[in-house]
Amino acid sequence: MIKILDITNEETARQVLAAQLPAYRVEAELIGYEEIPPLKDTTGSLMACGETFYGYYTDETLAGAISFKLDEGTVDIHRMVVHPAYFRRGIAQALLSFVLQLEDEAVKFIVATGARNTPAKTLYLKNGFQLLDEQEVAPGLALSFFEKKNNLDG
Repeated sequence: MIKILDITNEETARQVLAAQLPAYRVEAELIGYEEIPPLKDTTGSLMACGETFYGYYTDETLAGAISFKLDEGTVDIHRMVVHPAYFRRGIAQALLSFVLQLEDEAVKFIVATGARNTPAKTLYLKNGFQLLDEQEVAPGLALSFFEKKNNLDG
């Protein structure tokens, strides 16, 4: 089940962080870069981030989450988190599909991921995102930038 999360609630932020940290540790290992910003998040920084969060629950456990900001018709996806214990169950796909449908009036969707994060890149490409660019943003860290334009013509 997917539901909106109140990230300004301390317990909710704690639950998101409990999924986020192990998920991003896996990404850090995949891309060979240990200093990715989501690994530095705290409950407080999540509570103050200003992003809209939705969570995917398995029974009563938060198994994954997605967050984004909507600005002038652009949905900027900031986080795609699936706890490693719930990998390969379609959770990331469910969360992404949910947001694409939820924000169907958006002009476009943008997202960035580690250039060596093949599972994430595959997810975005199979959902109609186009690779715009790959850039080294820090020594040893390259990011892939994706965009999906929304066809609002019906």
